[in-house]
Amino acid sequence: MIAARISGDRLHLQHGPIDLIVGAEGARDAAFATAQARFSTVLEELVAELPLLRTAMPVSPKGVIAQRMARAASGFSEFVTPMAAVAGAVADEVLTAMKTRDISKAYVNNGGDIALYLATGSFDVGVAGLDATALGKVTIRAGDGISGIATSGRGGRSLSRGIADSVTVLAGCGAGADVAATMITNAVDVEAAQVVRERAFDLDPDSDLGERLVVTACGSLSLNQIDAALSKGEARALDLVRSGRIKTAFLVLQGQKRVVGMKELANA
Repeated sequence: MIAARISGDRLHLQHGPIDLIVGAEGARDAAFATAQARFSTVLEELVAELPLLRTAMPVSPKGVIAQRMARAASGFSEFVTPMAAVAGAVADEVLTAMKTRDISKAYVNNGGDIALYLATGSFDVGVAGLDATALGKVTIRAGDGISGIATSGRGGRSLSRGIADSVTVLAGCGAGADVAATMITNAVDVEAAQVVRERAFDLDPDSDLGERLVVTACGSLSLNQIDAALSKGEARALDLVRSGRIKTAFLVLQGQKRVVGMKELANA
């Protein structure tokens, strides 16, 4: 395991595939020590239940982080496994440990999926397309009820069933934002010759998606095709806003975007 202070008074924690950047204001040293202690067993806990966590919901894992994942993935009508929430759930758990210290602001960034605590102040989140071009920012303030930020899409670390360049979701926790971003990304889709798909297990034998098709390439689409795909994702995001599962979603596809939810947050 790697634990090291880095520029900007931040902490870098890395163990196997899990790579966190942690920041805090207030009792920073105590918060960082607590984060490191909690992180030390995270990978071991997840590996112990990995086969179950790759199984379609509903499942009932035993570990604290695994239970966070299962709660976040519950209640969806579509296929989903707890793994859709893993990055956000890990961030949530480390942040929860840090909150036992006297801090006013903190975040745990797990590869772009963020758990956030704001007693005061604000936090800016960038929104970008697949080519990393900045499309704007969102300002989150204390009292907004947002403690989780997650981004999914074809440019992400995981296989995607949809064609969205990116979907950024703001929600009440990291795990909830993580799984919702995945579900909305899956909904941004259109049948077109420009979209190339392969079976997930042909690309990754360990993928929880199994034989399901995932997008491996998406050529230039017409404006009508983009509009149709984004409209599907927008409808799914609106369902999640109305059910209280998320606050806001930003959908991006080939330079076009949609904002669903708390538009007053968006400077994009």
